[in-house]
Amino acid sequence: MPYPTDRERDRPWVIRTYAGHSSAAKTNELYRRNLAKGQTGLSVAFDLPTQTGYDPDDELAKGEVGKVGVPVSHIGDMRALFDGIPMAEANTSMTINAPAMWLLALYVAVAEEQAEESGLDYSEVRAKLAGTTQNDIVKEYLSRGTYVFPPAPSLRLITDMVAWSVTEIPKWNPINICSYHLQEAGASPTQELSYALCTAIAVLDSVRDSGQVPPEKFGDVVARISFFVNAGLRFVEEMCKMRAFARLWDEITRERYGVENPKQRRLRYGVQVNSLGLTEAQPENNVQRIVLEMLAVTLSKDARARAVQLPAWNEALGLPRPWDQQWALRMQQVLAYETDLLEYEDIFDGSHVVEAKVTELVEGARAEIDRVQEMGGAVAAVESGYMKGELVSSLAAERRRLESGERVVVGVNKFETTEPSPLQAEGAEAIFTVDPETERGAIEAIGAWREARDAGVVEESLRALRDAAKTEQNLMQVSIDCAKAGVTTGEWAGALREVFGEFRAPTGVSAATASGESATEIAEVRERVRATGDELGQRLRMLVGKPGLDGHSNGAEQVAVRARDVGFEVVYQGIRLTPSQIVAAAVQEGVHAVGLSVLSGSHLEVVPSVVRGLRDAGAGEIPVVVGGIIPPDDEKRLREGGIAAVFTPKNYRMTEMMDEIVSLIRKAQGLG
Repeated sequence: MPYPTDRERDRPWVIRTYAGHSSAAKTNELYRRNLAKGQTGLSVAFDLPTQTGYDPDDELAKGEVGKVGVPVSHIGDMRALFDGIPMAEANTSMTINAPAMWLLALYVAVAEEQAEESGLDYSEVRAKLAGTTQNDIVKEYLSRGTYVFPPAPSLRLITDMVAWSVTEIPKWNPINICSYHLQEAGASPTQELSYALCTAIAVLDSVRDSGQVPPEKFGDVVARISFFVNAGLRFVEEMCKMRAFARLWDEITRERYGVENPKQRRLRYGVQVNSLGLTEAQPENNVQRIVLEMLAVTLSKDARARAVQLPAWNEALGLPRPWDQQWALRMQQVLAYETDLLEYEDIFDGSHVVEAKVTELVEGARAEIDRVQEMGGAVAAVESGYMKGELVSSLAAERRRLESGERVVVGVNKFETTEPSPLQAEGAEAIFTVDPETERGAIEAIGAWREARDAGVVEESLRALRDAAKTEQNLMQVSIDCAKAGVTTGEWAGALREVFGEFRAPTGVSAATASGESATEIAEVRERVRATGDELGQRLRMLVGKPGLDGHSNGAEQVAVRARDVGFEVVYQGIRLTPSQIVAAAVQEGVHAVGLSVLSGSHLEVVPSVVRGLRDAGAGEIPVVVGGIIPPDDEKRLREGGIAAVFTPKNYRMTEMMDEIVSLIRKAQGLG
């Protein structure tokens, strides 16, 4: 699937929506509704504490529980998530990376319980389990930020999962190498291809060198490697990119790993079209954007996606409602069932234009792959900061094209006049909001879970996990044992943190090269920054902070680069900071402004904590500004709470933003 053995109409790709919120029980209700509407696969969105290995009652989880996905803290939550959904018949994608082994262990443990309850043979159920764990830690260091452990032990966890899965759950894709977030972080098509394939090479080399899989079974390993890609609006180029991807993957797996079976070398990929490309301004335009992006990965039969999930039109505003997700689901179904797309062989075969573009992309990607391999491979290129610096620079160049008008975004920097939208009419609930009681309920629930379990069994299973982590033993089965013992997500990750340590990835800001929308405008703001500093007798300093667990740092990095370009001394310590850490850094560094970036919806919890902390530290005069996906009602509340300015995606002119921050500093310092 979708490669039929006959000449009949192609079967459609797996149709998914990315979903999860509030609690396992509420998300289970959503899944059942979506399956009843014709969705053919599940795509689990986990909340940020789960993604980064924390329990709901951890300090870093404050404000983040149930916001961007479902909290899964132990086997009880996984049971509730799949209640009434036979896992042996499901096709489940789990967007999880650093703790991917843990979530797969929970999934397998619950599948075993379902088998026992149904009187089925568990080995048969294991053989039927189908789906994917994203499990691509390299792009987490580069773009999304939900990493936990250093690169080497992270690669060890991936290696153990791949080796175990090929034998025990042979239909499962243990890794879904994810170029999606590389594109969001600024990757050109060539960079997206090359960095994703370098990650695949690193994983396959590690599995091969571990000795856990005999050489004659290595084709099975290659056959279970899948990819997860982004499709942007340049849909001709995006389609060519996927044809280039298929060609390069076939070449690498044949020449580097000696895989003879063409079916095992076939590129298998799923798609989420570009969520960060959706606009807050005139959001109804996002509907046609989503449809065009979907065409990029479905038009070409020889490079067609195996699974597709589409965002909702209003994701730039906040969490979509069930109706919005239904609309996105129907877009796929109309294309798959009403059009004649699936009735033809590849409609681009023989196109000179397409072939020329594919060749250009293949050659560019080969050159960049060689460059990274000469550095020692993907992990070395992460640790040195090379790949991150390249992405930050590429995104800065893309922002420059947007700000100059060279790149047109309808409704944002061109054709901005608009009529009032009935989709956002007064009184209409345009986005879904998570009940504030969700977090309190999760904290109470995990407390009750800990009290009800056998503490001795839990401690023994965690001791076995720590001991195994210090050896070369495969950690998959011992993690399943932890799941069955009632260990929590935070405890599993905490045990491995003790052995492996934690990691702070390079930010890429210092290596980035960028300039603004015009040299004149940059120069004018730089002069204001210099003059204000002269009046104060010191250089202006700005702290850019990422409070909470939101790892989408692209915006914060671009703000830091632009602040540096206009003359600020910039303090940027990367992601995953507590409000108290941000306050301490602001006071210690003597900054003149604090800029906070929050994209996870936790702004009403974490931002006021920073403001209160500054006041308590005697630094309440420092203006605090916030950027992120912030609905108008929340913006009003933040301003009433002392926030000096709120910037949302419609404020794309970053030099103007810097100018406004200078004005706020002057006002706070009594300079007029």
